[in-house]
Amino acid sequence: MQINNIEEITVEGARRLYDGSHIGNDLLLIEDIDKVPLPNEPRRMKCILFGICLYGKAQYSVDTEEHMVKPGDVIIINEGTVADNYMLSPDCKGIGILISIDFFRETIKGMHELSQLFLFSRTHPVFSLTQDEITLIKAYFKAIKFKVDDKDHHFRSDVVRSLLISMIYDISNAIYRIQHASDHRQTRAEAIFASFIKLVEANFRNERRVSWYGEQLHITPKYLSETVKQVSKRTPNEWIDNYVILEARVMLRNTNMSIKEIAQQLNFPNQSFLGKFFKEHVGMSPSEYRKS
Repeated sequence: MQINNIEEITVEGARRLYDGSHIGNDLLLIEDIDKVPLPNEPRRMKCILFGICLYGKAQYSVDTEEHMVKPGDVIIINEGTVADNYMLSPDCKGIGILISIDFFRETIKGMHELSQLFLFSRTHPVFSLTQDEITLIKAYFKAIKFKVDDKDHHFRSDVVRSLLISMIYDISNAIYRIQHASDHRQTRAEAIFASFIKLVEANFRNERRVSWYGEQLHITPKYLSETVKQVSKRTPNEWIDNYVILEARVMLRNTNMSIKEIAQQLNFPNQSFLGKFFKEHVGMSPSEYRKS
């Protein structure tokens, strides 16, 4: 089912409907999910949602696949997916964090080892935590809210990012526990996707051809493309481009390398090619991004 020309869910749009603690249009904390006006039509996610159900039950669909949520379940809805068909029980309570794509990428820059979290959440957008893990996530939420509300703190955004990183590591630890449980079996498509991402992480600076990745995995480019799209709702090229753009952002913000040197490091023919590629994906030139 392909859904085009539908409205999007953004942090900015959510702020118009829900008055929660926030950092501009980058991050919104939801203390009571049951009080958020839910759309009655499909919406494409242009941000990322981390949520946890504390009481009651809920139901929703992601890319037409229905999911049931019970107390102790974590919900991760990724950017680019289409959410629809929300239903909450009368006693449903939960908390959530909406994060813009740019803020999220800046938060996890250089942390490619966390990719397993996002691979897992693409195919398992709902999973259960232990009681201790639930208590820990609630503590993170409280600490993040305290710092978000501390608007006089000069390093507020940086401290919030640090807390988010810690929370993501603990969620990742829960995922590793689930993945190593005896009853978890990875499908062939998931295994191919995970192997593809590991290859991309190691080679995106020098290799961007889908055919090359197919050769390394001993499958055809067409089969690789179909499998990656099936599992992640993104094409291989979109994943490769995402890693390249994230690395370029990190280099522009955190090094003194010239744009020409960055182009060379990322294996672009010249600075002009990098500039065109960067502006297409980010909406501004590398030099504008560096100054912003």
